[in-house]
Amino acid sequence: MVRDITLTDALDLQRTKAHILVDVRSPKEFEEATIPGSLNIPIFTDEERAEVGTLYKQVGKQAAMDRGLMIFSRKLPSFIKAFQQIESPITVFCWRGGMRSKTAVTVLELMGIRANRIIGGIHTYRQWVIKRLGEPFTPQLLVLNGYTGSGKTKILHKLREDGYPVIDLEGMAGHRGSIFGQIGVKPNNQKRFEMLLAEKLVEYADQPYVFIEGESKRIGQVHMPPELYEKKEQSSQWIIQLPTAVRVEEILSEYEPDKNPSKFLEAFELIRKRIHQPIAMQIQNDLENGRFAEAVEQLLTYYYDPQYEHSVARFAKSGEHVIQVDTVQEAYEECLERYKELAK
Repeated sequence: MVRDITLTDALDLQRTKAHILVDVRSPKEFEEATIPGSLNIPIFTDEERAEVGTLYKQVGKQAAMDRGLMIFSRKLPSFIKAFQQIESPITVFCWRGGMRSKTAVTVLELMGIRANRIIGGIHTYRQWVIKRLGEPFTPQLLVLNGYTGSGKTKILHKLREDGYPVIDLEGMAGHRGSIFGQIGVKPNNQKRFEMLLAEKLVEYADQPYVFIEGESKRIGQVHMPPELYEKKEQSSQWIIQLPTAVRVEEILSEYEPDKNPSKFLEAFELIRKRIHQPIAMQIQNDLENGRFAEAVEQLLTYYYDPQYEHSVARFAKSGEHVIQVDTVQEAYEECLERYKELAK
């Protein structure tokens, strides 16, 4: 017997108990977007799903079902074994809570493995995400802003590790927010980004303050929801100011250009025309010859800092918004001190 539960019940079980959600869609579908924290135990591979889908369109539903059954029957032992490794209670889902999840739950039941199925599948979850993103986010945002290389992301990560509420937009986007931001990281698409963000908005809904970085509307391949972006723009901005030499060190430590020198040259070509040509030629020469510190300092001086001057100046008119220190650790300590003062 198939036990259907609502999305709300499934998410509550996932958050409050040792309960595992299992996405039985193909690896490609799972990679595109899934409920955060879910496992992927697919009924079909990407190629098998494409084959069954083609049969459905060209021949008909029964032919597709027959072929799907033939494919699935051959992999039943490994499919069951994968579920047997899970020690927690299980809820499965597919796209709309249709044939794939129903088949999975039925087969598991025959093998003595109890599992629920989410009504409406991930399609329902997508609707839930869109609704959450459109609702007001009531906590006050504490926005870490400042020039490139100011350690904002490192500070946010340490705050999160220490148990403070943090929305890591760059982490959700899989992009560091600069022209070189995709190097060495795996970008997320808009759907996955929004799903991760919606989960955090719900998690922190009752917090008085939440830390966030002063990102632009676009972060790599994704866009911030308009409501959150406007709230961020109108929130308290903490401008972190570090010496240029420290910022260069931070960038080299985070991006590690010596590990992907060719990718840095490729990315630099995208902005080369925006930099005065004698300087651009020097930056390229430095990159080609492994003089990354020199290249980074020139990029800060002639490209990134001028871009930030206008936006940062809007928030730096009053000294109370500026955190001027010599190290990222000092900046972290100052942010924490201000947070504690606000939270009294």
